[in-house]
Amino acid sequence: MDRLDLFPLSAKIKNDFLTIAGQDLAKLAEEYGTPLYLYDRATLDASVDDYKKALASHYPSTGFRQAQPTNSGQRPASASVTYAGKAFLCTAIAQWTQMHGLHVDCTGEGEIAIAMAGGVPREHILVHGVNKSTADLKSALQHAGTIVVDNLTELKTLESDSLLSKRRKQASALQIWLRLLPGIAVDTHHAHTLTGQHDSKFGMTREEILEAATFCKNNNLPLNGIHFHQGSNFRDASPLKAAIERGLDLAKEIGFNDDWHFSPGGGWGVTYHEDELPHPSIENYVRGIAEAVIEGCSQRGLSLPHLHLEPGRSLVARAGVAVYKVGAIKRRGDKVWILIDGGMTDNPRHALYGARYSCLPVAGVGGESGVLSLSKQSEKISIAGPYCESGDVIIEDLPMPYIKEGDLIAIPMSGAYHLSMSSNYNGSCRPAVVWLEDGKANMIVRRETADDLLKRDFGL
Repeated sequence: MDRLDLFPLSAKIKNDFLTIAGQDLAKLAEEYGTPLYLYDRATLDASVDDYKKALASHYPSTGFRQAQPTNSGQRPASASVTYAGKAFLCTAIAQWTQMHGLHVDCTGEGEIAIAMAGGVPREHILVHGVNKSTADLKSALQHAGTIVVDNLTELKTLESDSLLSKRRKQASALQIWLRLLPGIAVDTHHAHTLTGQHDSKFGMTREEILEAATFCKNNNLPLNGIHFHQGSNFRDASPLKAAIERGLDLAKEIGFNDDWHFSPGGGWGVTYHEDELPHPSIENYVRGIAEAVIEGCSQRGLSLPHLHLEPGRSLVARAGVAVYKVGAIKRRGDKVWILIDGGMTDNPRHALYGARYSCLPVAGVGGESGVLSLSKQSEKISIAGPYCESGDVIIEDLPMPYIKEGDLIAIPMSGAYHLSMSSNYNGSCRPAVVWLEDGKANMIVRRETADDLLKRDFGL
C-alpha cells in the first residue's frame, strides 16, 4: 500500500508522470486550466459494482441477481443503491447514475432539477432534507417518487398541499418514508459529521414516528418506509445493528407487511490519507447490514423490506482528483508553505472537519518501471490556498519531494463534498470538471467566469 492507492483505479506512473485513465495530467491542466477536477469513470463503475455484488451475496435481491428463496421461506426482497446528490451532482453524474439503475437522493429543488436534467426518472428520485421549504416540497411532489419526511410539521404541510391529491392519482405512486432519530452515534471522528445521536437536529424520536404514522393512516397518506442515518465517514459498522433493531421495532409497531422499504442510510467511510490504508471493506459493511435486517425481520415476523443503501462518499470520493498549480513558496524555519491556486473555496473539508489529505506531484513521481517513487523526499510541506482566511489550508505537514514554483500537484480522494460545498468567496470562480473514460477526456462542467458571478447582480 502506498500513496498511489488513494488515487483512482486507473492511475498509473508513466515516464515519470502521473496519469489517470491514460491521460497526462499536465496536458489536461494546460488545456482546461487549474484548479481542475477530474472524475474517473472506471473507479465510479467499480464502486457501484462492489455494492451490487455485496448485496447480491448477502441480501436476497431481485434487483441484482436471480431471485432465490430465503432460508426463512419468505419471498425474495429487493435492494437498491442510492447515489448521494450532496456528494457531487451535475448533469453528467446524474446521467451516469442511470447507466447503473441507481436511485438519487436530492436535498431540495435545486438537486431535483439537476437529477431531472440528467434523465433520472421520478421513481428513482428520493428527497431528503431536515427543513424542506414549500418550494422543495412542491418540487418533490411534482418530480420525485419518494419523500423522506423529517418532522411532523413537514408531514402536515405535505398533507395540506393540493398537489398531493394530484400525485396520488398518477401511475407512478408517491412513497413516504419517515426519518427516525435512532439516538445511537457512530464514530465519525468529528462532531459535525454525526447525525444519529440523541441530540441531533435530524429525524424524529420513536414517539414522533408513531404519531406521524397515525397521522398518515388517518389522512390516507402513502406511508411505506423507515429511514435513518447515523453519520458520515465512519469505519466501524457495529453501532448500525442497534439502530436497525430500533427501526425494525417501529416497522412492526406501525404494521408494515409485504411491500415496505427500509433504509439504514449510508456514510460508510473512505481513506483520505495513506496512514489510513487499506480502504474500508464495502462487503463487510453491506454484509453486516444485510444480516442484521434479515435476522431482525425473522425475529419479528416481518417480511423482508426493499433494502436501500445510501453509500454517499464511498461511491464517488476515490474517483475524483483535484489538480492545482503551485504559486509562491514560503519557508518559515520548520514550516514550509506551498501556496496553490485553489483551496477552501473548492475544498472546505479541512477547514470544516480537520480532514487529512495526501498529495503527489504530477511530474517526478517515478521512473520507467511505472512504480511510484518518492525517494527524493526532502521536507514536510503544508498546502494552502490564496484566500483571505488562515483556515484556507488543505494539507498540513505532509512529506513530499522538493516542490518548485510552477509545479502541478494532484490531491486524491477529491470526488465527494468538495465542489458540492464550494463557494465564490473572494470572488473566486469554481473549477472546471473533466470526465475521464476509455482514454478520453470530456469537460462536463465548465469553469466559472467573472461574468457568471455578475449574472445575478443588478446593482442599485
